[in-house]
Amino acid sequence: MTVRTIIITGASDGIGAAAARKLSRDGDQVVLVGRSAEKTSAIAAELGADSFVADFADLAQVRGLATDLLERYPRIDVLANNAGGIMGARETTVDGHEKTFQVNHLAPFLLTTLLIERLADSTVSVINTSSAANSLFGRIDLDDLDAERKYSANKAYGDAKLANILFTQELHRRYNDEGISTAAFHPGVVATSFSATSTSPMRFIYQSALKRFLLTPEQGADTLVWLATATPGSDWRSGAYYEKRKIAGANTQAYDPELAAGLWERSAAMVAAPVSTEAVPAEAPAP
Repeated sequence: MTVRTIIITGASDGIGAAAARKLSRDGDQVVLVGRSAEKTSAIAAELGADSFVADFADLAQVRGLATDLLERYPRIDVLANNAGGIMGARETTVDGHEKTFQVNHLAPFLLTTLLIERLADSTVSVINTSSAANSLFGRIDLDDLDAERKYSANKAYGDAKLANILFTQELHRRYNDEGISTAAFHPGVVATSFSATSTSPMRFIYQSALKRFLLTPEQGADTLVWLATATPGSDWRSGAYYEKRKIAGANTQAYDPELAAGLWERSAAMVAAPVSTEAVPAEAPAP
């Protein structure tokens, strides 16, 4: 069996760590990316895996990560953009962007586009972790992506998770014909620590006695692992949004191709990423 190289961000905890354990047990070369050096190195030592530390609230670290990955791995079979979280009061990063939007969308957008030639050469699957919050709270305004006019922790998170789906679809539209397959997925309501520092009311679900009713990280990672191991084009459809291994409905904005293209262009300008603006013709997925 050919050993595949699978990069997972947000891999030091929660569903990222659970997916890394499962994929590593199955024989894949898993590459872990995390914000906490201590937690990331602990999982890496457990699995005998390579690891990198990068804080997605600092785009310079994302650029450094992309450079390191390109130097180390001549082939990347799966890129799982899993890092993210819901924040508290509005905060700007060192790059001047609203933190929720940057950590959940701009940073993985930058990482993916910086790796784009290697990903295309590898006929990669790019998997983006989204959330049902895209439908519950998301309403993207291209003229207010940094939430300067309207902010709440829930809305910022919902917008970012909706952006993950729009990015998935636009990446499919531009690069599927060049060998890149994409999917976004909702892992379910999983018992993790991702909301520990948030002021969102959702934190009470994750930090209270209700936590025992939530999915385990292993259960939440199931669709990620499936997308990473199944075959795009036959087992799953590129550009689509999944939940429990099935195509799911998303926010109505998620199916707006002009919004998806506009978000790509705005995102590229915000990160100053050297990405092509020429769309590769490929049929966009239907709702």
